[in-house]
Amino acid sequence: MAQTSVVVPEVGMAAAACPCPGPLFPYPPPRAGAGMAVRRKCLRAAQAELGAGLLNGLVESMRASSPTHARAAAALAAGVDEEHDAWMARHPSALGKFEEIVAASKGKQIVMFLDYDGTLSPIVNDPDAAFMSDTMRMAVRSVAKQFPTAIVSGRCRDKVFEFVKLAELYYAGSHGMDIKGPAKSSAGHAKSNSKAKGVLFQPASEFLPMIEQVNQRLIEETKHVPGAKVENNKFCVSVHFRNVDEKGWAAVAETVKSVVREYPKLRVTQGRMVFEVRPTIKWDKGKALEFLLESLGYADCADVLPVYIGDDRTDEDAFKALRRRGQGIGILVSKHPKETSASFSLQEPAEVMEFLLRLVEWKQLAKARLRLRRRADAAVAAA
Repeated sequence: MAQTSVVVPEVGMAAAACPCPGPLFPYPPPRAGAGMAVRRKCLRAAQAELGAGLLNGLVESMRASSPTHARAAAALAAGVDEEHDAWMARHPSALGKFEEIVAASKGKQIVMFLDYDGTLSPIVNDPDAAFMSDTMRMAVRSVAKQFPTAIVSGRCRDKVFEFVKLAELYYAGSHGMDIKGPAKSSAGHAKSNSKAKGVLFQPASEFLPMIEQVNQRLIEETKHVPGAKVENNKFCVSVHFRNVDEKGWAAVAETVKSVVREYPKLRVTQGRMVFEVRPTIKWDKGKALEFLLESLGYADCADVLPVYIGDDRTDEDAFKALRRRGQGIGILVSKHPKETSASFSLQEPAEVMEFLLRLVEWKQLAKARLRLRRRADAAVAAA
């Protein structure tokens, strides 16, 4: 396990009475059972729905990526990218190491955290068109039935909900500055002493007027840059430059920095082809992860395994939070080597979906076998 950088609780930690996902069974399991019906249905539909659209989205993403990534892609295609091979050795595929990941969950409650753009949906040129497929939605819904599941995104929470359309999830929008619990219960995952039901947390509410003002300023002052798009994500403002000619990137950067200089309580961070303007409060996706775990009743629980899947720089805050906790698994979605605190990797949203479906299948089969074992034990006791 040390070679794959799985972060697990230290031996000797006091174990809290947390829900257990059931006995561990290796993957792949027998090719039958309730879990397979879900997976077959999703994967058949995925071949039809994700095929051309996902490929086109990824091609567009590569074309819009930096020259460094373009060279890395060319080297990888040529089969001579030693850097990529070395990076994969340090951050192996979560699909290839699936058995090790579920082994780390033995006796623990898995809690799923998922980024949206680039993780559940492909990166596209128009951020308003970053739709997830019906098959991915089916996979996420299936995961939420088995594990507490949260979407953690830089997007406005309401906008992410419009994309995902699943009322049984937790949503953390604006990099975790706008958090709300499920509108309806999925499987009663939270502990009985949890305050998670209907949780609503907005640590940056006082900044809303300022954010709105900055949003209007940036819309006005980026009009002269073809392709620039300003997106109001409620508690932060995103300035997308994916469609801006590379010669205009400096103009976008200077415009953003010039506006933000007038607002000392705001700061600028950079994501995947986007500048983010947000409050200077100490709050990020890592803090959101910790807040949600606390809301679910797992704050000081050794028997919980948070799993966070994301593709952007802002997701690194969550990966680092898992390492600070000394428990949990971070999975970076990327085809290219990146500096990351994640333990594992997946290449694209299609692999994310496959990973989620494997988790569902594993859990459903584990539950089925546990029920059979209990019936057998009851029969023996009654004999």
